[in-house]
Amino acid sequence: MGDSRQAFCINSYTKEGLDIVKATKESLRRIEGAYALGIISEDEPDRIIAVKKDSPLVLGLGKNEFFIASDIPAFLKYTRDVIILENNELAVITNDGISIEGVSAESFKERVTKITWSPSMAEKGGYRHFMLKEIHEQPQAITDTIRGRVSIEEGSVNLAEFSFSEKELKKLNKVFLVACGTSWHAALVGKYMIEDLARIPCEVDIASEFRYREPVLPSNSLITVITQSGETADTLAAQREAKKRGAKVLSICNVIGSTSSREADGVFYTHSGPEIGVASTKAFTTQLTALYFFAIALARAKKSISKKTARELLKEALLLPEKVEQVLKLEDSILKIAKKICNVSDFLYLGRGVNYPIALEGALKMKEISYIHAEGYPAGEMKHGPIALIDKDMPVLALVPGRGEKIYEKILSNIEEAKSRRGKVIAIAVKGDEKAMRNSSHIIFIPATNRYLSTILFAIPLQLLAYHTAVLRKCNVDQPRNLAKSVTVE
Repeated sequence: MGDSRQAFCINSYTKEGLDIVKATKESLRRIEGAYALGIISEDEPDRIIAVKKDSPLVLGLGKNEFFIASDIPAFLKYTRDVIILENNELAVITNDGISIEGVSAESFKERVTKITWSPSMAEKGGYRHFMLKEIHEQPQAITDTIRGRVSIEEGSVNLAEFSFSEKELKKLNKVFLVACGTSWHAALVGKYMIEDLARIPCEVDIASEFRYREPVLPSNSLITVITQSGETADTLAAQREAKKRGAKVLSICNVIGSTSSREADGVFYTHSGPEIGVASTKAFTTQLTALYFFAIALARAKKSISKKTARELLKEALLLPEKVEQVLKLEDSILKIAKKICNVSDFLYLGRGVNYPIALEGALKMKEISYIHAEGYPAGEMKHGPIALIDKDMPVLALVPGRGEKIYEKILSNIEEAKSRRGKVIAIAVKGDEKAMRNSSHIIFIPATNRYLSTILFAIPLQLLAYHTAVLRKCNVDQPRNLAKSVTVE
C-alpha cells in the first residue's frame, strides 16, 4: 500500500534524526489505503503512537494504564472510558496520559465515552460459545432496544431517538435502506414495514453496490444505513457518498461512538450489547425491532395509520421479549432436527412476503458457520429453478405465516410441491397450525404475533438450527473460517 518506487519505513526517518512522532507523520504521507497502527520505537520505549484511517481504533483510559485496540471488548474488563480515534488523528500515549494532536484538553474530556456494557456481558457466562450466549440474550437485548422509546398511551415513538422531528419525517417522500450481509436482510424486512405502514416508497441497496452506482436521490429522501459495528467499510463509504450528494442520513447502529454514528445526521442505537460471535444474532433481531419503530414513527407522521393502530402495534412489541423466551425453550427439539440434517451438503430455505428475507438470513447463518451450501428463495420462485435440486437428500425449510395472511395457502402449496419431490420439509409455523403439519417431516411452532414481528420469532429457530448443526459438524462456531466480525476492508 505504499509507494512502490521507493522503499520506506518509520525507522528510516528516525535514523535521519526525527523523533517517533515526526517519523510517523512523514511515513503516513506516503501510505495509501486503510490502516490502524500502534507504533513503538526501541529508542523511545516510553511512547506509543496510535493512528488510523478508515479502520477502527479505540483508546481505553484506565487507572494509570492505557489501551489501544480495534474493538472495545478487548479492554472492557479494565476500563469503560473510551475515546474513538477519528481518521488521520495521531494519539501519543505516555506514562502521563494520552494526547491527541489538534485536540484541546477541554474537547478531549468531551470525547470520552462511558461504555455501559459490563465485562461479563462480553464473556461467555457459562455458555459453550459466544453465539449461543448471544442467541439466549435476545429477550433482554430486545427489551433494551424498546426501553424508554415508546408511549403506548399516545401511540407514539420517541422521535428524539431518531434525531428527526415529526415535521421532518412528514416531508420525506422516499427512504433508502443501505447495508451489508445480515444487516441487508434486516433492511429487506424494513422495506416491507415502511411501505406497508407508512405508504411511501422504500429502496434497499447493498452498500458495496450503492457506492459505485449513480443513485438518484430525490429531495426529501432519507438514507438509512444499518450496521452492527458502525465500522463496516462499504457501509461507511455509502453513507459518505449519500452525504456528499446532500442527503440526510440516519444510522441504525449498536456501537456508541462508532464512525457511522458520529458521521450520521441522526442515530438510533439498538443497545443490544457486545456481540462477539462473528455470525450476527441479537444484533439482527434488534435491528428489526428498530426498523419496526421507525416504520411506526414514519407512519404516524404521515398519518397513514391511526393512533389506535399504532397503540396496537406498540403493545405487541412489548409482548415480544416474552414470546422470544418461549421460542428459546424449543431448543431441544431443534437440536433433534439438527442431528437428522447435519450431514447434508445442500439446504433450501423458502419464505414469502416479509419472510423471504428471513429465509435469506437463515440460509446465511447455515452456510457461514456450518459450511453447508444453503440458499434462501422466495417460495413462489421455487418452480422457476430450485425445484430441480430437490430430492430425498436435500432438506427444505419453509416459513409458514399465520393463517390470516393472504400468502398462507400459497406457502402450503409450495410445501406440497417439495414433499412430492421427496424433499424433507422442515416447517416453522404459528402454534396450532395443523395444516402445516400434514406435509412436513419436522415442524417447529412459534407464538402468534403480527406479520412484522413474526420475522423475529421465525429468525430465532433458524439461528439455533444453524448453531447446533455447526457444533455437530465440529465447526468453529464463533470464528468461522475466512470471516471477520467487522468487515473494515472493501
